[in-house]
Amino acid sequence: MSNRLFQGVVHQMRESIDRTIGVIDDGGIAIACSELTRCGEVVEGITPEMIASGESFVIGGYTYRPFGGQPHAEYTVFVEGTDELAGRYSSILAVSLASIKQYYDEKYDRGNFIKNVIMDNILPGDIYLKARELRFNTDVCRAVLLIRITAKADITIFDIVQNLFPDKSKDFVINISETDIALVKEVRPGNDAKVLTDLARAIVDTLSSEYYTHSVVGIGSTVTGIKDLARSFKEAQVALEVGKVFDTEKSIISYETLGIARLIYQLPTTLCEMFLREIFKKGSIENLDQETLFTIQKFFENNLNVSETSRKLFVHRNTLVYRLEKIKKLTGLDLREFDHAIVFKVALMVKKYLTANPIKY
Repeated sequence: MSNRLFQGVVHQMRESIDRTIGVIDDGGIAIACSELTRCGEVVEGITPEMIASGESFVIGGYTYRPFGGQPHAEYTVFVEGTDELAGRYSSILAVSLASIKQYYDEKYDRGNFIKNVIMDNILPGDIYLKARELRFNTDVCRAVLLIRITAKADITIFDIVQNLFPDKSKDFVINISETDIALVKEVRPGNDAKVLTDLARAIVDTLSSEYYTHSVVGIGSTVTGIKDLARSFKEAQVALEVGKVFDTEKSIISYETLGIARLIYQLPTTLCEMFLREIFKKGSIENLDQETLFTIQKFFENNLNVSETSRKLFVHRNTLVYRLEKIKKLTGLDLREFDHAIVFKVALMVKKYLTANPIKY
């Protein structure tokens, strides 16, 4: 794409600029030139570092000006001569070609199109028109995985994730923010959630073991049809936010397995506060000390089994019964009764939710 685009501009400008002009890529190869015979030549003496710097330089009687690409320049304009006029020409050409490339990418680039879809930056009626224009397959199954870097990294994580999924016709890696990267992954129809979980695990493990970067991944639902990708993306965002409140130890959170945590996350805070006041009429949940809360946690983990819980806590069965009676006296809820245990479990989650005050999408 860029070769033809740049060659067309250079061809139109060759009469206005009475000098040899052209463009080289980040490998130092001339991909466009006013002298067609020079296309494909390797320009000696130019290193990738010189292009990536973004600064003008002079080599072999030519003035060079890098342009385009984030965070590093991908291309370089060259103009015959080392005088001030050559410098001006190179600057004008660099600005012009960078603007043209950006316009072309925004109009035709599939990655930018997918980003607009998942971010809800395109009208629903325009989605299928644009997809047809880009020859984009709208009938396959896809899911959105949102990768969040939880600790500042010294490397460009976006490039790493992009290298993990090189097939740009099927998988799209999109930079959302400084910490978030979205992966729109094509999946086979009928694939279960385990496939996406294994994929997320591979990403987390790779970033951790090879690049010493800690990350968490939220997984949205698998959808058929491009329009629903925005929903899958929002679900991945919700999964990360809900996981940050209720599953702080997990590095992979799927929206479909959030369970009751998802319901609580969607409730208004005023309703949650009212619920806590009604449940704990006898006394506030704050009256329970850390030892008591830990006992409750273990009691739930052991399916309300008194004997098993006392064994895991290394306490006598009667000691545990005494603690449960104390909880009943403070709160009015007997955790040995299933209905009371459910109410108490939900109340603890609601309290955790109110304390965390997560961002809602």
